[in-house]
Amino acid sequence: MTAAPAWQADPYTDALRTGRGPLYLRRTDGWLLPLEVERWCAEPDTADGTVLTRSHGAVLDIGCGPGRLVAALAARGRTVLGIDVSQEAVARTIRIGGSALRRSVFDPLPREGSWDTALLIDGNIGIGGDPRALLSRVAQLVAPGGLLLAETAPLDVDERVRVRVFDGVAAQGTPFPWARVGTEALLRYGRGAGWSLRDEWGVGARRFVSLGRGGA
Repeated sequence: MTAAPAWQADPYTDALRTGRGPLYLRRTDGWLLPLEVERWCAEPDTADGTVLTRSHGAVLDIGCGPGRLVAALAARGRTVLGIDVSQEAVARTIRIGGSALRRSVFDPLPREGSWDTALLIDGNIGIGGDPRALLSRVAQLVAPGGLLLAETAPLDVDERVRVRVFDGVAAQGTPFPWARVGTEALLRYGRGAGWSLRDEWGVGARRFVSLGRGGA
């Protein structure tokens, strides 16, 4: 995957190892998107809990990062797999009790077409910079009647950008495409990829949707 070298850049690896930022995605014009490393490396919070309770069956966490959701589901006895292009993310997920593979969502994956729930949390709808292509790919991974639980941007935004990982001092790794989409844009792309809205909710500043494969 073209983004893999960026997510293996030292600032990202170091942040996951220490559990601390600051860390950002930096656009070519200098705009910064903060990455919430401390939250990702902590126990699931209240907002995460709403995702965990809505997950059912076998769960695939796409872009699992340091693995808090994977480990929490595993602790509940659930069948769950995390995938991430970062070796440190995969290693940390395994250390805290989850199962994970170093893969892109666009690589061949186990159980294709039979996952009951897929997760795109913590901005991972941005993976690849093309939400329509990503949602179409996830539709191939999920079983008929399965769910996609996705976190959307808190604003009504629909943008494609090229970014680099930035630690506040220097941007490292190769530039890669990323996307940010709010709920309305995500629903529009989802309908085009065969998804239908099942639920939408928010906790604090975070926003989520549940999409079903096929009609409601």
